[in-house]
Amino acid sequence: MSDVRFTHIGGPTVLIEFGGWRLLTDPTFDPPGRTYAFGWGTSSRKLAGPALPMAKLGPLDAVLLTHDHHGDNLDEAGRLLLAIAPATITTSSGARRLGGAARGLKPGQSMRLEAPGRPAIEITATPCRHGPPLSRPITGEVIGFALTWPNQLHGPLWITGDTVYHRALRRAAAAIQPGTVLLHLGGVGFPRTGPLRYTMTARQAVRLCEAITPHTILPVHYEGWQHFRQDRDGIERDLRRAPKQIRSCFRWLPTGSTEHLQL
Repeated sequence: MSDVRFTHIGGPTVLIEFGGWRLLTDPTFDPPGRTYAFGWGTSSRKLAGPALPMAKLGPLDAVLLTHDHHGDNLDEAGRLLLAIAPATITTSSGARRLGGAARGLKPGQSMRLEAPGRPAIEITATPCRHGPPLSRPITGEVIGFALTWPNQLHGPLWITGDTVYHRALRRAAAAIQPGTVLLHLGGVGFPRTGPLRYTMTARQAVRLCEAITPHTILPVHYEGWQHFRQDRDGIERDLRRAPKQIRSCFRWLPTGSTEHLQL
């Protein structure tokens, strides 16, 4: 059993601390106000800044970067952080673009983080589809991460990454049987593409979680940007129609606060 600290800095950016390790997901530290282009005529404005400035973040052991090519997952300040991080684990194509200490994984591939006096962490890349069917050539390569270490109480920690619900995701989740899920939500959409969604809605998340029944679900990446179509209120409205077993798993991480969980 591990005492794990989660500090939600904003958007997809979470500091995860346990057993002497300090891991950061998708670093985004730019101030609000800028509009970022995502390609093919889509863009979004950042509405909220980080709850913790990068200067106060402290040393890191690794960055878990679901993808490098969208500004809401890696912005300019985040790129500066990668330059000094000991390791960055990301997609294969992202590692080629970033170079340096970046290591790329394809879905299903694994690597280990090891250090004296700390539990070894097995990191396995999980599949993402960042949009509707056949959108991958447009939206690019994205992965999630399943983290396993000795004596976990409920099962692996899974970071879903930016993805919609799809068969490969469900199969991967069933194989992992995660105990805790950092769940990217928000139902991203753009005026140019109408009703199409590029990340999970709460209804999709319920379908996913019904198949795996995790112990704890931590929603992230549903606020702070113009392109989100479902905020916390919208998520909670849909959750009211979900089975009680699923509703009871959800635990919110207020930005700027640190939550302790036993994993």
